[in-house]
Amino acid sequence: MPSPINRLALAALLALVSPAFAADAPGTNTDESKVPPYTLPDPLVCTDGTKVTTPELWRNKRRPELLELFRANMHGRSPAKPAGMTFQVTSTDPQALGGTATRKEITITPEPDCPPIHLLLYLPHSATGPVPAFIGVNFDGNHTICTDPGVTITPQWQWDNKAQTANLVTPAATTRGQSVGRWAVEKILARGYALATIPRADVEPDYPTGFAHGIRGYYLKKAGKKEFAPDDWGAVAAWAWGLSRALDYLQTDPAIAAQRVAVMGHSRMGKAALWAGATDERFALVISNESGEGGAALARRWFGETTAVINNHFPHWFCGNFKQYGGHEDQLPFDQHELIALCAPRPVYVASAQEDRWSDPRGEFLGLKNAEPVWQLFGLPGLGVTDWPETNHPVGSTLAYHVRTGKHDVTDYDWEQYLAFADKYMGKK
Repeated sequence: MPSPINRLALAALLALVSPAFAADAPGTNTDESKVPPYTLPDPLVCTDGTKVTTPELWRNKRRPELLELFRANMHGRSPAKPAGMTFQVTSTDPQALGGTATRKEITITPEPDCPPIHLLLYLPHSATGPVPAFIGVNFDGNHTICTDPGVTITPQWQWDNKAQTANLVTPAATTRGQSVGRWAVEKILARGYALATIPRADVEPDYPTGFAHGIRGYYLKKAGKKEFAPDDWGAVAAWAWGLSRALDYLQTDPAIAAQRVAVMGHSRMGKAALWAGATDERFALVISNESGEGGAALARRWFGETTAVINNHFPHWFCGNFKQYGGHEDQLPFDQHELIALCAPRPVYVASAQEDRWSDPRGEFLGLKNAEPVWQLFGLPGLGVTDWPETNHPVGSTLAYHVRTGKHDVTDYDWEQYLAFADKYMGKK
């Protein structure tokens, strides 16, 4: 009989790979007719009742207030940019990908003795000056995003569920390019954009005790503590912090138009991308691909993955204080539309997949839709629609959305929409 910890790990795994299991998970719902009524907090009403009527009041009062609420109750508090951070370009190939791109590998060392972050950067050869860029966290290593044999395969900590131990493993050469379908590297470069990515395990391996081998563990030890405080940062905030450190490097590279960098993430990295966009206004554009619960989907809407499921299966994702809201989403002092609103007035794209019920596609749309008043406060257009749009029919302007056919993934269809969105707001200038 598996232990309770093993059962939780198995349930978490099955929820990710099996829609049937997800649909039957206790305390969850994938029947639209069973969604109960809920009331959302108004993003334009402060906790003291003050109504936000100007962009200045948003920026000076409501936005800082919401950031503090998310830090105290969900994402936790992250360290500031390290003063002694260093960047080392460890390899450069000006004829990568058949001569169409320059590939750079950069080691980011936030602080001495801190775990390094390995940044992979591709620059298009078609560029005549600094280029805009996309940046995101990859799941299994830089070498997985394409078949380029020159990308270094770096060791990463992985959890062995059978042995209940963590091991430092160098992935097999057969894993090179295993996520090529999610990154559309050639398509992005051909459009005139750079692409930058970092591995999630470099920042924090994705299991409950992974912090011991990541950035959070380093700072915990540096602070002389053995346990995280209830409002210390979680893994999602750590991955977002890693994205900001990668942006720190991009701002030093003359080949990059540093004011035109889009942050993009899929699934749990979509949650990280939204938090990175909310906390770091240097990101010019924010893209959430099927980020679901804890991302773009409304927490108060009982559909798909829930706060309780996340807290039970992925307790490391968010701060300790977030645990109290499992099954009590109505008591949250915010909802996810207000996380999206923290990115205003910058452009935001949220995308869903029709078969990805666990991520609550309609809830993701409603998260974006209910953030719209903040963009309207700035005199900017939003989605331009009231109802959830038809499948494969993108909508919106400064705020954009689509739900496509298919499952939980990133596809060429998604990238075609993101590139068109980027062209409109930060490309081809």
